[in-house]
Amino acid sequence: MQGFLNDVAVGLLGLTTIANPVTSATVLLALTARYPDAERNRQVLRAAIYVFIVLLVCFYAGAVVMRLFGISIPGLRLAGGLIVSYIGFGMLFPPERMTEEGVQEKFSADTPSTQMRDISFVPLTMPCTTGPGTIAFIISAASTIPTRNYSYSVHLAVLTVAVLFTLEFWACLRGATTILRLLGEGGVDALSRIMGFLLVCIGVQFAINGAHELLLTWRDVATQV
Repeated sequence: MQGFLNDVAVGLLGLTTIANPVTSATVLLALTARYPDAERNRQVLRAAIYVFIVLLVCFYAGAVVMRLFGISIPGLRLAGGLIVSYIGFGMLFPPERMTEEGVQEKFSADTPSTQMRDISFVPLTMPCTTGPGTIAFIISAASTIPTRNYSYSVHLAVLTVAVLFTLEFWACLRGATTILRLLGEGGVDALSRIMGFLLVCIGVQFAINGAHELLLTWRDVATQV
């Protein structure tokens, strides 16, 4: 029992620190400022379901999938860094808002059902929540299991951590709706630009870390040769 509680505490703390649901909540605020509350809540629910699935897939099949496609951790970090930077640039330099006439033309009654962009998987789930750092953390944790007693308690701990983190993620994003009402459109726009800059910095740092690990790997290979 003690080992189970320790595994759950360590796993949940590690995921919360690395995945940082607050970051995802800020991205949600920036990208859904003009969404109806019902649609925003649907996006949050979908994202929570996706996060739960991705956590389990990464733990049980992440290493296999990466080996199958020849993806390394440095490559994962580089790709994730590029994606995060792209999203950050879009938030930092948003497109010009449409004029009132343009909005009325686009959303007129004659226009067929207008579909809002689905952001539940990209970018809320990946890479904002289950990004390169989170995936690397999960795969690293899974790789240590063969050296331990791989019993039902391990599976139960993994499932418990996934459920608890998903609930934490969902609660954090649902709370963002209240923050949106308090900040207003101007506050969200300012927060979006600040968050965009931070995401660019995070993405660049991901890419730097990936490039650094890649260079170290090449150096080790060259040294052995």
